Amino acid sequence: MSKMKILASAAVAGVVGIGAVAGPAAADEVAAFYKGKRLKMIVGSGAGGGYDTYGRLVARHIGKHIPGNPTMIVQNLTGAAGLRAANFMENVAPKDGTIVGGMQRSVALVQLMGQKGPKFKAAELLWLGSLAKEAGVCAMATRTGVKSLADTRKDKQLAMGGTGPNSTEFWPALLRNTMGSNFKLIRGYPSTPQIHLAISKGELDGVCQSWASFAVQAKQMMEEGTIKPIVQISLHPDKEMTKLGVPLLSEYLSRENLAKGQNLEDVRLFFQLTVIPPVMGRPFAMASGVPKARGDAMKKAFIAMTKDAEFLSDAKRLKRDIEVVTGDEIQKIIADLSKTPPKKLAAMKEMFKFTGPVQKVELPIVVEAGKVIKIQRGGRRITIDFKGKKRRANVSGSQTELMVNGKKAKRKAIKMGMNCEFHYYGHKTTAKKMVCKDS
Repeated sequence: MSKMKILASAAVAGVVGIGAVAGPAAADEVAAFYKGKRLKMIVGSGAGGGYDTYGRLVARHIGKHIPGNPTMIVQNLTGAAGLRAANFMENVAPKDGTIVGGMQRSVALVQLMGQKGPKFKAAELLWLGSLAKEAGVCAMATRTGVKSLADTRKDKQLAMGGTGPNSTEFWPALLRNTMGSNFKLIRGYPSTPQIHLAISKGELDGVCQSWASFAVQAKQMMEEGTIKPIVQISLHPDKEMTKLGVPLLSEYLSRENLAKGQNLEDVRLFFQLTVIPPVMGRPFAMASGVPKARGDAMKKAFIAMTKDAEFLSDAKRLKRDIEVVTGDEIQKIIADLSKTPPKKLAAMKEMFKFTGPVQKVELPIVVEAGKVIKIQRGGRRITIDFKGKKRRANVSGSQTELMVNGKKAKRKAIKMGMNCEFHYYGHKTTAKKMVCKDS
């Protein structure tokens, strides 16, 4: 059952008086601007992952709550763990209120730490809100024999998959640098579904990511007993992980568990800073400089959407809990993070650098073909019968080259019974190319 908790912000009360005067005229201008428009959601991760799922959920429902009732499409812009998408939104895309960013939660912390890559200031973005508070998890394949975080400090080196500067790489780096976990990092995965596929094939040993996405992506492996969550990384215990007996990271934070030369007070601070961003677990933002009336309307529409019965039903269908954090609260979280002493942020930046062995994966393109037996989400998910086995590919409007009967086509051209050839990384990944023809 979807749970919803809207966290009130006192900052809203301060603008009530102004809104009473300027409201009607501003609302008319906003409605006139958005009427007939097609907005774009820029999602900073690959199709099929958690950020993509939440981004498409918003795109399907927010339009009817925006004055003028515009439509919204989704574009996946992957790279640098969401930084490429955030930089595009702030520096390239129009700042007229037609672009929304489905942000990765780590981008604000990356910018505040002064790391290379961000070309924006997190505090200046217009934050609409977030749909979830995320607990983090690190999990290991059971074939490794690792049953606890303490086991990761033994002689056996463990291969962790990474998608860029986010929890998939930050947490393994912190655990290695501060607690001596014997990890090596395999970078280059486009998103976490590919990491899970690699774990199932024995190419990787583990992953760190949000629990919400892990619980969905690793559901079958957990049921089969082939993967085990070993630690929850969160300010507060997650109910589901606690039921599974997964301990909090704080239970391991003691002097005897630290790597040589580490200070317990500093290590606690590092991990506290990394678990604050997940409080704004699935955030959405607009660029700085968006006209105020349109930005205010979008923030209001975002909150109204989260109360919509159809939206909540859709979230339940996707097995995604909804716990709303307002845009004003995200703004406060970022302001609080920015108060961290620069010396501590600089030290934390060093802890985020992976000091162990690093490799980069070059994923092979797999080609599989068969008859279309299922079409979902308007052609965004296509399932074929490949030699008696079901194979599913995600079809991205921006990342998938689609040919139907020898011509470039859109997803709606794919029909049941067609023969389709997938060029992709494997089952449940986004197709790079798809070639379909009538039987």
